[in-house]
Amino acid sequence: MNALKQRSRVAVISPFLDKRHGSERIMIEWLSHLPAEFDMHVYSQRVEDFDPAKFTLHRIPQLPGPHLFNFLWWLAANRLWMGWDRRIRGLRHDLIFSSGANRFGADVICVHIVFREYVRQVEAGMRLSQNSVWHWPRLLHRKLYYAIANRMEWGSYTNPEAKLVVYSRKTSEELGQFFGRRDEIPILYLGLDHSVFNPGRRTALRRVARGELELTQDQFALLLVGNDWRNKGVPVLLEALALLHELPILLFVVSREDSSACLRLVKETRLEDRVRFLPPRNDIEFYYAAADAYAGPSLQDSYSMPPAEAMACGLPVIVSAAAGVSEIVKDGADGLILDNPRDATALAAMIRRLYKDEAFRTRLGERAVETTRQYTWERNGQELGAIFEEVLLRKTRPATQELGQEL
Repeated sequence: MNALKQRSRVAVISPFLDKRHGSERIMIEWLSHLPAEFDMHVYSQRVEDFDPAKFTLHRIPQLPGPHLFNFLWWLAANRLWMGWDRRIRGLRHDLIFSSGANRFGADVICVHIVFREYVRQVEAGMRLSQNSVWHWPRLLHRKLYYAIANRMEWGSYTNPEAKLVVYSRKTSEELGQFFGRRDEIPILYLGLDHSVFNPGRRTALRRVARGELELTQDQFALLLVGNDWRNKGVPVLLEALALLHELPILLFVVSREDSSACLRLVKETRLEDRVRFLPPRNDIEFYYAAADAYAGPSLQDSYSMPPAEAMACGLPVIVSAAAGVSEIVKDGADGLILDNPRDATALAAMIRRLYKDEAFRTRLGERAVETTRQYTWERNGQELGAIFEEVLLRKTRPATQELGQEL
């Protein structure tokens, strides 16, 4: 146990870290709230929004050009940099923690998404025959990237020595389905910053937020936050809105993704005056304040932070059963769960009920706040630290047993 009383050196492997992207933001929050006994060394191409006093950065150069080339370089380079530090600088790490399948042989891996399941969901839309010739180069690039990601997943997740960490039971089940992982996989339901996401702040911002978005008092604002609009369920939301044509309901989609392809779908459904695309903001709670409800009918999501943030702000939410965040929701009590994320009729019925029944949506919002209070980043940091200690103890045990046998 003496090794655990000293600061254990942890190598963190992540292509980049910032708080503008979901998975990377989760990593920063987890690492920022780790117990002090861990000495973190981050191997990354870019780090932002992370207190530099908490870690040592080992910066890996980024290659210009297509994402695929840089991804291949990254997979090789993070091993090269660590190997150099170990052999030349004598820097040995007690534990390697990887954000996703970025390195074979990692001790602990956070599984943000199972690419095999994601590809299964989107492969129909990636067929060359279903797309114009102009989109083929981008499609081929994506297909190659997914193929490499699948190979990295197989090599990483089938290793029985790797401790996998997830933030939903759904992801754990997918690991069993695709990689035969039937061991006990810890689930860390994601934390929230309750100083930012709370009903008081939503109330304080609401008048200004609705004014800036030019919402009238009688208009009902639905909100969706996220990239990859197809997977996030925008098509089924548009179908549902078309079924609610007589109600003054507007949909706001907050995304950094190019909206041109989605705008074509909006025009086809004749909803141009009822759908708006908005850019992300650092103060994302501004959008929660303006909204009357959150709708997230994802086709596939390991978790999805925005619905949980909306709940913490007191918004009634609709989430898909295919999203891991549905595991913290009690259907009809603190949120609504859409069983089939492609069922526009069921989704429209849920939205209609929220629109018409103010007492019901108020009750959902109040109970949602109570539900989310238990989920904090501090809790996640303690849970992750306990996992690290367990793995470190397992790694030191064989050496301790061997020494005992020699004595």
